[in-house]
Amino acid sequence: MPEDEQITPQVDSFAALRYKDFRSYIGVRFFFTFAYQMQAVIIGFYIYQLTKSAFALGIVGLCEAIPAVGIALYGGYIADKSEKRKMLLLIFTGVFFSSFVMFLVTLKGAGQYIHISWIVPIIYAMIFLNGVARAFYGPATFVIYTQSIPKKLYPNASTWSSSSWQIASILGPAAGGLIYGFYGITITFIVILLFLAISLILIYLLRSYPPVFVPKESIWKSLSEGIHFVVHNKMMIGAMSLDLFSVFFGGAVALLPVFANEILKVGAEGLGIMRATSSLGAVLTMLAMSRFSPMGRPWRNLLIAVTGFGLSIISFGLSRSFYLSLVFLFTEGAFDSVSVIIRGTIMQLLTPDHMRGRVSAVNSMFIGSSNEIGAFESGTAARLIGTVPAVVFGGSMTLMIVTITYLKTKKLIPVTLNQIHPPEI
Repeated sequence: MPEDEQITPQVDSFAALRYKDFRSYIGVRFFFTFAYQMQAVIIGFYIYQLTKSAFALGIVGLCEAIPAVGIALYGGYIADKSEKRKMLLLIFTGVFFSSFVMFLVTLKGAGQYIHISWIVPIIYAMIFLNGVARAFYGPATFVIYTQSIPKKLYPNASTWSSSSWQIASILGPAAGGLIYGFYGITITFIVILLFLAISLILIYLLRSYPPVFVPKESIWKSLSEGIHFVVHNKMMIGAMSLDLFSVFFGGAVALLPVFANEILKVGAEGLGIMRATSSLGAVLTMLAMSRFSPMGRPWRNLLIAVTGFGLSIISFGLSRSFYLSLVFLFTEGAFDSVSVIIRGTIMQLLTPDHMRGRVSAVNSMFIGSSNEIGAFESGTAARLIGTVPAVVFGGSMTLMIVTITYLKTKKLIPVTLNQIHPPEI
């Protein structure tokens, strides 16, 4: 790698924010995530109040994961060959529509027109629609993100991008739980729709992003190129697999409504605080990492971070104190944020420009839906063995996955940041 293109872990903390398009991207990401996280909290709590079933919470994750995984590769193909700004406008319009339908069916007077037995299936259908939108959203935003700043600023940009997501993930769940607790679900959905509308408006501030890839072969051959690239890159496939299995087994967040309602007995307000605390740990850690980067020895630090994540999940499952549980949720978010930044930077550096949409789609199949698939696993395990055993089992499996990954990837541990670069294709 030429000296002027070398990537340094420590740069001006605000370097990426000095680029207008990156600031617009951050704004879209923040307001969309704020609304999405609010909606996730209140929908989970609302469905659990109606059904009293942890398994029903798992179905929420499955409804979103099926389309997000099933058409992710096609979403990446479309993102590579399409104009990204128009694509995002269509995606966000679809998400706004699904949220508006959920707003209508949860109105107090909706029972006069819709039988109560239809409410949950309609919500599941709208969550499925969100999953379809996500299959296209991830690849499109990944391309915009990587083209809005110079490559040398990817580590700094990854910190700010992840921090904006985590800050919204602090405010969104907290606002969702508190507004739902004090004012009800209708007012909460009005706030969600307002923030989605703001994110739609902010998309207009983005410049046009024409395609960097013009397919000259069949769609199947084009998609297979993206899969082949990921599968044959040991560091990339290792990072994706580590995240998939650790989050799959460590998806305790999906069961937070059960902990709030049945175990810790803190209600919707406490649920919002618990969801926000995990993100608070993440964002404070990310802000610190804008100055002290974890990218000196990325693979070693990734394994350490996922180990801490697993230990935090186990400790949370065993806790019976609300405040102690908040401590473990804080550390879970902190460790997860380290792994998010490392994985994101590795993916950005290893992916050639003309394959970013398709590689991001493969990433979405591994990582983008791991939370939802993990939610289904957690809900199913809770139904079979109980809520607390399910969480402890999940954290233990995460530690086992880290151990196996360590044994298979010892050679990657001494790799430095500047030794990570796209292969010549």
